[in-house]
Amino acid sequence: MVPAIFGCSGLTLTEDERAFFRDADPAGYILFGRNCDNPEQLRALTDELRSLHGRDHLLVSIDQEGGRVARLRPPHWAAYPSGEAFDRLYQLAPASAIEAARAGAKAMALELSAMGITVDYHPPLDLRQNGAHDVIGDRALGSGSMQIAAIGRAILDGLAAGGVAGCIKHMPGHGRSMVDTHKEMPTVHASVEELEADLAPFRKLNNALIGMTGHLKFPVWDKKAPATLSETIIRDIIRGEIGFEGLLLTDDIDMEALDGSVPERSERAIAAGCDIVLNCWAKMDDMLAICKRVPVMSDEAAHRLNRALEGTCVAESIPSEANELLAKRDELLALTGEAA
Repeated sequence: MVPAIFGCSGLTLTEDERAFFRDADPAGYILFGRNCDNPEQLRALTDELRSLHGRDHLLVSIDQEGGRVARLRPPHWAAYPSGEAFDRLYQLAPASAIEAARAGAKAMALELSAMGITVDYHPPLDLRQNGAHDVIGDRALGSGSMQIAAIGRAILDGLAAGGVAGCIKHMPGHGRSMVDTHKEMPTVHASVEELEADLAPFRKLNNALIGMTGHLKFPVWDKKAPATLSETIIRDIIRGEIGFEGLLLTDDIDMEALDGSVPERSERAIAAGCDIVLNCWAKMDDMLAICKRVPVMSDEAAHRLNRALEGTCVAESIPSEANELLAKRDELLALTGEAA
């Protein structure tokens, strides 16, 4: 198995993609808006992806946080608020915010499961920082470590209850970024003591089954390489200080924050200690080259992958419970007197 998650180019697989995916046997797939037109089309696409492989559980993933990061949107799918909505409620009623987050996440998972999606790259555990770039911004679940951990735990539990594995991101913390990693590399000039707050939510949820790195430099830990490509940060901080033992993915390896070709970056990320490379853009040349540059997935990574997917399921349809959960979420969020 190739330790990579690949994207698809459109609403259906091309003949080239079908042949390549069957031969390459990647760890999984990621979906974007370009792949999602309506429920019937999307389920047909994910069914075909599963038909290419003989696995009981297949990693079919998506970025569905809510707010501005949502690949599935109305009118075909439900609307979900950004993390900021739960932050506002937490200031008023912490227990209600946790309950609302859990209910919303379970409803989201029930919808995703019926679409054939088994992994959601959610929740972000990054602290919201005043003056930082809004690449995180209203996606954050708050600015306090323990609040973020509490709401993040509720989201992970809600997703799992609906048959979908969540993913904590972006280790070791993306909240201090002053630039957008899609476009350039941020350098975080913070001390070890200051970064304790960034690590705290990840440490609290270090038993999550899946986690994602961030493309940021932290000179206090590694003066040269960003977290995704740093053996030191992955070994000493993510696996060590945080104590994360789950499946470790890169953020999108194609982001402009990183230098070198996409295949070179992929090779460096695996060598640094990431289990799987996330490659989103369905560029056949890049996918072919990644397969040539990276080693076969290690037994340890394969074990982590299997463990992460054990509790996932693909449902036949969205149960009526999803609407009840959304109503509960909205009733609780309305306590703030603001629209979600």
